[in-house]
Amino acid sequence: MNPPASLALRTTLTPTTPVLRAAVASLWRPDGLRRRYPRYLAAMHTLVRASVPLLERTAARCAELEGPAARRLAAYCVRHVEEERGHDLWLLDDLAAAGARPDVVPHPVAVELAGAQYYRTEHEHPVTLLGYIAVLEGNAPGPRLADRLAATTGLPEGAFRTLRAHAELDGGHLDDLFGVLDELPLTPVLRTAVSVSALHTANLLTRLFLSLAADPGGQP
Repeated sequence: MNPPASLALRTTLTPTTPVLRAAVASLWRPDGLRRRYPRYLAAMHTLVRASVPLLERTAARCAELEGPAARRLAAYCVRHVEEERGHDLWLLDDLAAAGARPDVVPHPVAVELAGAQYYRTEHEHPVTLLGYIAVLEGNAPGPRLADRLAATTGLPEGAFRTLRAHAELDGGHLDDLFGVLDELPLTPVLRTAVSVSALHTANLLTRLFLSLAADPGGQP
């Protein structure tokens, strides 16, 4: 018997964890952090403002398919839209509190992260989005990160709203996603597609964090 899809996905992602954690540690190192943090917020804004449109398009693609799996996935996307709505505006507020603005030219790796999912949803299968979301929400900020960054950077409390909110919310979101993944009657081909999407996302997220870590930034 095959293991539950959520367990198979977590097992697939296990080798990516130490590499991604090392990239995160480099991103949050103290030297230059006050300049780097607004760059991080701007990159996250590029990524997060695509979340609701991507979920809405995935739900629409599900409506074009037949069967209970498509209906169940569409219902998850519609529900998750409401959980994600407005988070890009939070990031704009955080940027303003940090004395910065969103990027005029979006970070290319953030664009690639979101863009890959548009392609997979349109030309592969909408269920691949679950691999993407699993990686993003599985690597949400820890509950004490905002306090540590505030103390290190000296930036005002308003610059950390999104970090604090996602530290509280994303664990529950991940449990919900895994529950949906286990309920879907996925073929072996679709299970593999979810895993490939997740591995691709983990690779790109690592690249994004390393890129931000390597750039000390300048004036926001």
